[in-house]
Amino acid sequence: MKTVRFLALSLLLLCSGFDVAAQNAKLPVNANATPEAKALLRYLYSIQGKNTLSGQHNYARQFTRSSDSIMRYTGKQPAIWGCDFATRKRQELVNEAIRQYKSGSIITLMYHMNRPLDSDTVRGSTWLKMTDSQWNDLLTPGTAINKLWQDDVDAVAKCLKQLQDANIPVLWRPYHEMNGIWFWWGNKQGENGFRKLWVITYDRMVNFHKLNNLIWVWNTNAPRDWKDDQAYAYDLFYPGSNYVDVLAADVYGSDYKQSHHDQLATLANGKLIALGEVGNVPTPEILKQQPLWTWFMVWADFPWTHNTPQGIRDLYNDPKVLTKDEIKLK
Repeated sequence: MKTVRFLALSLLLLCSGFDVAAQNAKLPVNANATPEAKALLRYLYSIQGKNTLSGQHNYARQFTRSSDSIMRYTGKQPAIWGCDFATRKRQELVNEAIRQYKSGSIITLMYHMNRPLDSDTVRGSTWLKMTDSQWNDLLTPGTAINKLWQDDVDAVAKCLKQLQDANIPVLWRPYHEMNGIWFWWGNKQGENGFRKLWVITYDRMVNFHKLNNLIWVWNTNAPRDWKDDQAYAYDLFYPGSNYVDVLAADVYGSDYKQSHHDQLATLANGKLIALGEVGNVPTPEILKQQPLWTWFMVWADFPWTHNTPQGIRDLYNDPKVLTKDEIKLK
């Protein structure tokens, strides 16, 4: 009898341990996250595997044009409003993000950061390459390139601080598609590769600037072996669960392989996964087969350049897809 009781108690403790571990996995990686950030993350977990939030990116020069197109097609508004800090209209962007949040939108922001050794006047610098020596200097405190990078991060942090002061949580996804070959931060493998850039960025924003309103979205590209356009395996660039709240993938060209979903979910190990950017929208059938996508966000002009109004309507009419009026953060 004692043996039976011991085994029962051991099983109870084991199950309790799993429950605690599962609950801890759902906490923000930033222990000082704001109440609003915690509430948003709780909400995202509450719909995990059950619903998918609709989202729309908007160009900074046209803050609502793309979201407005969804309204014209469907009569519904996307749940998530997205934009990019790669603009000289940063204060206007902050003002619009505040307006969008007050109107009921969830906010996601990204940053196509210029290559740190270039000034803001160099257009297209995001797409230029860095030598191994320049990369090492970037990651080395006190170097000229590191200082330029730091100044750039600090400038964006000031904008994000305004949103924190307004009690606005942000789905923050810097350096997206890092497993691809096209951006200066792309395909940097190894411990001194992209992983380290992510960690020092997290440290600068969270520990130095005390930005506690950010939910950290590590946003890959779906792995692919397209000629001169490759994207490599997710895990080669993952900085670890201590620095990531949500794992996301970008899917273009209707490349919705089941493996893109399943491999990311395996790496996430219980954390949320999302479609950070899409070109051609997923169909309701795809969302049924790949249920863990917590949100999707269509790239800016793609609703009308790569999709049909009927395709957009079919997606937004799927009962699984939640729109702005259906968000329940409280």
